[in-house]
Amino acid sequence: QVQLVESGGDSVQAGGSLRLSCAASGYTDRRYSMGWFRQAPGQEREGVAAINRYGTTLYADSVKGRFTVSEDNAKNTLYLQMNSLKPEDTAMYYCARDRSYYRLTLVGVEYGYWGQGTQVTVSS
Repeated sequence: QVQLVESGGDSVQAGGSLRLSCAASGYTDRRYSMGWFRQAPGQEREGVAAINRYGTTLYADSVKGRFTVSEDNAKNTLYLQMNSLKPEDTAMYYCARDRSYYRLTLVGVEYGYWGQGTQVTVSS
């Protein structure tokens, strides 16, 4: 089993930046791809970014050019650097581990382990 704990969420002004972290513990296996998801009030869950063991990344169109996903494997930590934040980025952000190795997907049902979430609020 794997435990995932997100941190770094905050309230910021539009145009600001945040870096979210996701610390993994338990049975960590870097072969599994990792992803970030978000869910805003009244909205469906949205896949934000994913990264596989080779460092290949996948981003939702809504965050391309603004968000960057990365990993520090020595620390078993996943990051999401969020720049040029917009009010529409306001959501609970979750990290998750893919059920499979190597692939990149933003489909939530393909992920088997989830963190508790961290809240990001962007004001105009």
